[in-house]
Amino acid sequence: MSWSPFSSETLENPASGVRHLLQQCPVHYCDEFNPAFYTLSRYEDVANALRDVDTFSSQFGQGPRFTEPAGMLCDPPQHTFFRKLLQGWFTPVAVKGLRKPVINLTHHLIDSILEGDGNFDAHDDLAFPLPVTIIAQLLGVPDDDLEQFKYWSDIQVAAMGAADPAVFIDDQQAFQSYMLNHFRGKRALIQDGGDQTEDLLAVIAGARDESGNYASEVDALSVLNQLLVGGNETTTSLITNLLWRLLEQPARWEMLKKEPTLIPQAVEESLRYDPPVLGLYRSTTREVKLHGQIIPAGSKVYIHYAAANRDPSVFKEPDLFDLTRPSARHMSFGLGLHFCLGATTARLEAEVALRLLLEKLPNLRLVHNGERIGPFFLWGRKTLPLAWR
Repeated sequence: MSWSPFSSETLENPASGVRHLLQQCPVHYCDEFNPAFYTLSRYEDVANALRDVDTFSSQFGQGPRFTEPAGMLCDPPQHTFFRKLLQGWFTPVAVKGLRKPVINLTHHLIDSILEGDGNFDAHDDLAFPLPVTIIAQLLGVPDDDLEQFKYWSDIQVAAMGAADPAVFIDDQQAFQSYMLNHFRGKRALIQDGGDQTEDLLAVIAGARDESGNYASEVDALSVLNQLLVGGNETTTSLITNLLWRLLEQPARWEMLKKEPTLIPQAVEESLRYDPPVLGLYRSTTREVKLHGQIIPAGSKVYIHYAAANRDPSVFKEPDLFDLTRPSARHMSFGLGLHFCLGATTARLEAEVALRLLLEKLPNLRLVHNGERIGPFFLWGRKTLPLAWR
């Protein structure tokens, strides 16, 4: 058989063809996209590539196209500068401080669902507003702008995998203008010595390098975009994927009602089985020889997290969604230098959402499977109709 990330079968079910990649084609070449790219699928190869940042570089972005280095989508030392700047906001201790706001917001969202007619969309009514509200608050974005904020986030993601990204340019420029306006306002207050509300936007606006120079607006916008997309798109998909798998077989939902201690394991198994980011890209700095294949220098390489998560050499019965699966290190948050900054926050939001749904909507059921999100290298539900009566 052959495999294509763009086939209707793969788009509908990204796990289809993974066994072929793992067993028969661990280095796959795809010329259906511009630029063409190679795919690595085996767990060991994916892990090695993510650790070897000198060979598999992020200097030209982590999307399928070559882009200029900016923000954290690059190699050290620039990546290190921004990573250190922000990582204090996403440590387990810092995220612990978000627990109460996340719980309160989730209660509010579910209470609004309970005021309805018994039907709702898990994406629109819970999985979207929860993470986007939290990251927007961390960034200092006004509540009134949340819907527009989410729209822009969707646009950034859609443009990355689009055949013609130019169709999104007007919306991307609108987002840049919005963020630049807020960013410049923050920086002006900082430079004038004015009082500041401590938020992520202020941290980025006030950042200086070792020479005392402020971060460029280009880098600042890139970091803000990464926080926007990473802070809500992937968590939204995590929550929809999790609910989808639990409710497509009601026995799974019933198991969690009886054994809520399995909630953290359910989140981890969802991440392994249905990673919100199926994979990201690197660019080779030298020729790579692997499994009898040659990847030329200057090639784009798709690091296929989802395939690595189903490697039978690491995961027993990898195609089984198992709520009791022993802990094993999935690749869904990446590995090494570029390990997902918001992993702890995403886990918190998903666990709280699931726990409160089990408590407040115990009779939840799936109406139908809904519709997947668009970009081929991401995986989540754009709609997920559920019923609670």
